Amino acid sequence: QFQLVESGGGLVQAGGSLRLSCTASQRTFANYAAGWFRQAPGKEREFIARISWNGDWTEHADSVKGRFTISRDNAKNTVFLQMNTLKPEDTGVYYCAAAFVNTPVPSEYNFWGQGTQVTVAS
Repeated sequence: QFQLVESGGGLVQAGGSLRLSCTASQRTFANYAAGWFRQAPGKEREFIARISWNGDWTEHADSVKGRFTISRDNAKNTVFLQMNTLKPEDTGVYYCAAAFVNTPVPSEYNFWGQGTQVTVAS
C-alpha cells in the first residue's frame, strides 16, 4: 500500500525556519509529481508548492514565494519543504501529496499524508 508520512512540523517563532519531510513507502514515488498543501482552521486546503517527478520543475504559491522551497530526493523517496522567514499566517496543518499528473488542484492528487502541524508564534 502506497503511503506518505510527513514529519518536521512544530512550534516556531515568527521569522524562524522549519524543514518538512514527506517520505513515501514505495519507490514508485519517483514516478509521481508531488505537492505540499496547508489547511488553517476554518479554511479550505490551499496549494503551497509542487514539483515534477524528477525535480526539474517547481511552482510555489505567491504567498510563500521567496520564503519556501520544495525539493525532492527520489533515492530516498522523500519530498521536502524548506520554510524560512515564517509568519503567523503560515500556521496550519501541512500535507504532502502525490499525483499521477503535475497539478496544483488538491482533488487531482491520488495519495495524501496524514499532515503535520506547523504553528508560528508572533
